[in-house]
Amino acid sequence: MKNHWMLAAALAVALIPSGFAYAKVAVGDPAPAISVTDASGKAVNLADYQGKYVVLEWVNPACPFVQKHYDSGNMESTQAKAMESGAVWLAIQTTGEDAAKTAESLQSWQKSKNSAPTATLVDDGSIGRAYGARTTPHMYIVDPEGKLVYIGAIDSVPSANADDIAGATNYVTQGLSEAMAGQPISQPTTQPYGCSVKYPAGA
Repeated sequence: MKNHWMLAAALAVALIPSGFAYAKVAVGDPAPAISVTDASGKAVNLADYQGKYVVLEWVNPACPFVQKHYDSGNMESTQAKAMESGAVWLAIQTTGEDAAKTAESLQSWQKSKNSAPTATLVDDGSIGRAYGARTTPHMYIVDPEGKLVYIGAIDSVPSANADDIAGATNYVTQGLSEAMAGQPISQPTTQPYGCSVKYPAGA
């Protein structure tokens, strides 16, 4: 009972806007530029992926909502399907901790989960601020022209219970499928849920 209460409290905090001034990006806006060195030391520029769909995933291995989707294999499956269809997948962790240690830990965790995104990024807060990332997970889809076409949750059931995945609509899979078929995305904006993104002090 205590654990359920703690998860409910975490969800409530994540869904209630705080004093943090989130960016006002919206579906249809140009995706904010990303130009960083990834966790493996390679340069990553969002502009280099023009012509492809790009999925952005805010991640934090310590978050029970992230664990729900990874321990069940749901996020890895969603990632694999997206990349098999030709999309790029960028996993981003916003943190105020040592970037090198965070990158090493994050990559090790991804490997243990058989997760292999196109690139893994450790963010000092600048990318998160630009996109208005609020939760882990928080998902975005960028179209081949560089515009945001989806912003929100990974799925339709805001819980940390893996048993809920089977009955949920996966908004990322659905959105990519619709967009790649030349159809309007049926739910382009949804309410993200999860743990609050851990921005560095003063960020």
